[in-house]
Amino acid sequence: MKFFKKKRILFLLGAILILSSIYLFSIISNYVRDGYDRQSKFVLTLKSIISPHYVKKIKDNLFVLSNLKSRNEFLELQLRKYEQGFSGEKFKSQIVNIEGQNYTLDHFFTPFKRLDVNLGWNATTNSLRAHYLEIFKDEIFLISGEGQTIYFDKQNLKNEKLNFTNLPNNIDEILNLNNLELIGIRDLFIDNDKILISMLTKNEKGVTIDIYKADLNFKKLNFNLFFKSNEYWEKYNVFSGGRIEKFKDENILFSIGYSGVPNVAQNLNSLLGKIIKINLRTKDHTIISIGHRNPQGLRYIGNENIIINSEHGPVGGDEINFNNLNNENNELKNYGWDIASYGTAYDGTDPYKKSHSNYGFIEPAINYTPSIGISEILYFEKNQHCENKCIWATSLRANSIYTLNVSKNFEKLI
Repeated sequence: MKFFKKKRILFLLGAILILSSIYLFSIISNYVRDGYDRQSKFVLTLKSIISPHYVKKIKDNLFVLSNLKSRNEFLELQLRKYEQGFSGEKFKSQIVNIEGQNYTLDHFFTPFKRLDVNLGWNATTNSLRAHYLEIFKDEIFLISGEGQTIYFDKQNLKNEKLNFTNLPNNIDEILNLNNLELIGIRDLFIDNDKILISMLTKNEKGVTIDIYKADLNFKKLNFNLFFKSNEYWEKYNVFSGGRIEKFKDENILFSIGYSGVPNVAQNLNSLLGKIIKINLRTKDHTIISIGHRNPQGLRYIGNENIIINSEHGPVGGDEINFNNLNNENNELKNYGWDIASYGTAYDGTDPYKKSHSNYGFIEPAINYTPSIGISEILYFEKNQHCENKCIWATSLRANSIYTLNVSKNFEKLI
């Protein structure tokens, strides 16, 4: 009797184990197929236990059916994308909840090439697949990483199709005339019927980043060189910055990353690792702040006279920084790179000072470790999602948005 009872218990335990394994396999398969938050605690714990080499082997072999299904779904979606051309068809709608209120999030096709995550974040190919958008009056303009410009009426966001119009430009002519290789567009900015782009190119001197400007019209955009950085580095990397933002007194702000060059962010004789202002009329430039790694988000808050920027850290250490221009001493602000960072190096070492203020640098208003892949930022005052002053930080971490409250005197983020 005891034997059968023991056997029955073992059978039940085995059945529970099998069912649990099937359920777990199903959940993980869905993650593999549909994507997951690569910075979640669960995923980071698994990464710390299992070697990346074996993670790839497990994913490629154990979850082969999920991978195939995901690949087929991707190819079907890409086929639909290319067949619809410039129609800008809506291909997905979903309900998202923000602070207890539901919103409809619509997804539309663009005619631009899609980022290929399988190539990795540092792939040159993906540099040509980062695209930018700007709203001007009743139109929404887009530029692809390859330099193609299109636009549509923003009222079309209410419809099933965006109906893009192609807007020719002379970017290829500029590249051919100056014997340049396009590495990628880095931003699109429109103000007072002028359109500016930051463009990453390569010639015999190396890789560089410059700004080009055109009169905004709907026939052809004829860009001319507006600002030349005269900075060159040997190989393409993702640390170039390139964000353009409206500033005061006929100036714009321009962020330039350190571009992988050691010590240069602290060197006042270089524009790498800096945020600068450029006069739209004279083209004269002045360094506003130094010690930046890769500033991706940039905002000037005119009524507060404060610059907000976000930038990628190395492994960890993503930052949002405040530059309060109301300070009487007008001291040049230094944000610490590549001496201080709350992140660590890619090779696993930690050569950085953690405290910024102890070494004369400005502390970040907030930092993220693990990294969230921080990108562009938005600033709000007193709306339905913000009681006082708030920042929305866009993140590559699971395609999310972080909502943050600004302290009274712009000293920190909560």
